[in-house]
Amino acid sequence: MFSDVYDRLVGYVGGGTDPEDPGDVLAMGMVLRIEKSDPPNRHGLLVAAARAVVLLCLDERAQTDGLWAPGLDAWCDARIRKIARRARGKQWYDVQGLWGVTAEHDGCEARAFVPGRVGDVDPRVKKLQIGGTDVDGELLSGDPSGDGEGLCLWINPGLDMTVGKAAAQVGHASMLGVALFSLDEAQTWYDAGCPLDVRLASAERWSALVAAADRGAAAAVRDAGFTEVEPGSMTVIAERARID
Repeated sequence: MFSDVYDRLVGYVGGGTDPEDPGDVLAMGMVLRIEKSDPPNRHGLLVAAARAVVLLCLDERAQTDGLWAPGLDAWCDARIRKIARRARGKQWYDVQGLWGVTAEHDGCEARAFVPGRVGDVDPRVKKLQIGGTDVDGELLSGDPSGDGEGLCLWINPGLDMTVGKAAAQVGHASMLGVALFSLDEAQTWYDAGCPLDVRLASAERWSALVAAADRGAAAAVRDAGFTEVEPGSMTVIAERARID
């Protein structure tokens, strides 16, 4: 039932400690398609990454007794980690058969994989480069507009993140943003393909979003600070929005 996957995300608490063996750390792998000859734009790639993550988490295969449920259950009971890598050409096509979901936006593509042990990452993914996942293009600012209900994922204007880091953060925000919907609203949103947008907040907008998150009207991502940002940094805030 859809309520299974909805409840998993809405009930997510996070935290906890890492296992002694680094290979036992649980993480969701993400692959961003970054072709050398025709690189994607930053905005489209982040939207695709965020949608790939939440589409995977709400997929029917993630429901109780589904093939993906054990991996997602264990991951959501631990400290959530995401690892973004880049792929191009044959590398991209080689990983399409692995358990996961690919999303596209504005010609940009990203794939999220069912979480598992870092030590068990498929060789086709493990060989992909983690660094160098940056692309050109400015993030959009200002309010999105449209006729359908969705999420807007606002990025902290005070942080400088590579597109790989930002992809992991907006992916987390799309998961936390599910709690802003009722069960029926979340089902409708999923059936529509999880429409969402990613925007760079102004300083004034960010201040208002932080206040909204503090009162439960928005969902904030607070990073553990393993890479690029200080521990406890608020990286992305999700809010309900009208999306094209």
